[in-house]
Amino acid sequence: MEPLYHQTNALIQQTKEQFKELEGNHPNRPTIEDAIQNSINSINKNCEKLDIFVLKVPVTQRPHAKMRCDQLKYDSRHLQAALAAAQQKRQRQENAAAEREQLLSTRFRANQESTMIDLDYGLQHNNAMLRSHRGVDEMLHTGASTLESLRSQRSILKGAKKRIMDMTSTLGLSRHVMTLIDKRAGQDKIIMFGGMIITLLVILFVIVYLT
Repeated sequence: MEPLYHQTNALIQQTKEQFKELEGNHPNRPTIEDAIQNSINSINKNCEKLDIFVLKVPVTQRPHAKMRCDQLKYDSRHLQAALAAAQQKRQRQENAAAEREQLLSTRFRANQESTMIDLDYGLQHNNAMLRSHRGVDEMLHTGASTLESLRSQRSILKGAKKRIMDMTSTLGLSRHVMTLIDKRAGQDKIIMFGGMIITLLVILFVIVYLT
C-alpha cells in the first residue's frame, strides 16, 4: 500500500506542476489539458486500488490509512475542478477572440429600408404589448368584481342561514329540512370557490397567451 500511496501523491504533485503551464498563453494548451486529465484518471484508479488495500490493513491502522486515501481523493477532485475552470477560461478566450476577429472583418453598410422595417416591427410589438396589458387589466377588474360579488352573496347566504336557524326554534323545522339547508350552503361554497379558480385560470391563460 505504501508504494502506491507515495506514487499517487507524487503524481498529484506532478499534475499541480502541469497547471503552471496553463497560466500563460501556451500554444499547446489543449494538449496540456489532455495530459492533466490523463494524470487525474491515473490518480483516481490508484485511489480505487488504495480503497481495497485499506480494507486489508489491521483494524488499528485502518482509520489512519483511510484518512490518507480520502486526502488523495480530495486532491483529485480539486485538480478536476481546476482543470474544468481552466478549460472554461480557454473556451471563453477563444470565443472572445473569434468574435473580435469577426467584428473587425465585418463591413457595415447603411440600410435605411432595413432600419424602417425594424422600427415598424418594434412599433407593432409595442402596440401588441399595450393591448395585452389593457386586456389583462380588464380581466383583473372583471375578476375582482366577480370575487366581490361572490363575497357579497356569501355574506347574504350566511345571514339567511343564521335567520333560518333562529326561526327553527319557533317554527319547529324538521332535521331533514336543516340538512338540506346545510347541503345547499355547501354547494354554494363549492360554486363560489369554483368560480374563483376558473377566473384565475382564465386570467393566467390570457397573460401567458398574450405575452
